[in-house]
Amino acid sequence: MTSVKLISMTANLAIDLDRSSPVPLYFQVAEQIAEAIRRGDLAPGSRLDNEILLADKLGLSRPTIRQAIQYLVDKGLLVRKRGVGTQVVHGQVKRSVELTSLYDDLRRAGQEPATQVLALEPRPVEEDVARILGVEPGAQILYLERLRFAAGEPLAVLHNWLPLGLAQLTAADLEGRGLYELLRGAGVRMRVANQRIGARAATQAEARLLEERRGAPLLTMIRTTYDDQGRAVEHGSHIYRASHYSLEVTLIER
Repeated sequence: MTSVKLISMTANLAIDLDRSSPVPLYFQVAEQIAEAIRRGDLAPGSRLDNEILLADKLGLSRPTIRQAIQYLVDKGLLVRKRGVGTQVVHGQVKRSVELTSLYDDLRRAGQEPATQVLALEPRPVEEDVARILGVEPGAQILYLERLRFAAGEPLAVLHNWLPLGLAQLTAADLEGRGLYELLRGAGVRMRVANQRIGARAATQAEARLLEERRGAPLLTMIRTTYDDQGRAVEHGSHIYRASHYSLEVTLIER
């Protein structure tokens, strides 16, 4: 295995190449650059040297370097800009699909979560949500709308509906802690959730909140959470910036 110090315009980055490995060299280069981005060694806006310089420093062919860079461009980690070169963009937040709060997942990942509460109020429930929560249409429920930030950038708009009386929630609580943490602290024992993931284009209002263009791709997640008695205790409809967020699922053969 050989280790090459890759000098970009903004960082010193060690690339370890194992030329005897069956793993393609382009993939070795791409994965180590991706890891440097995830660690923060290559910050958003950092520029890499051009393909010729990178190929020369690593002792690789230019097509190999081009393939590595294109792989990272396709993953949304790098962007090519005419007259500027290849730059690091904001790395995606990768989240495992588990019964956890986005706030807590971001905090564990070191993403500096922050929340702006846009709505926190009782309101009459519409028929579709009433059916999910097991209440009469028009009954009062607690409605939450929040704008979630990661590393200072807007990431998601979160809409949640909860039965009244489940927990005493304040805007200050929701700005400093995750919803699931607050519910568990109030004695709600959440055990299982049904979740549906999809995608659609951003409306003008959503694009404004998320600092995206109108029509930009969004990931959607609809989730209903049940307690250990089988009662629906929370229903959520969330949207995420597809350029900044992805979901990871582990598949097991049965």
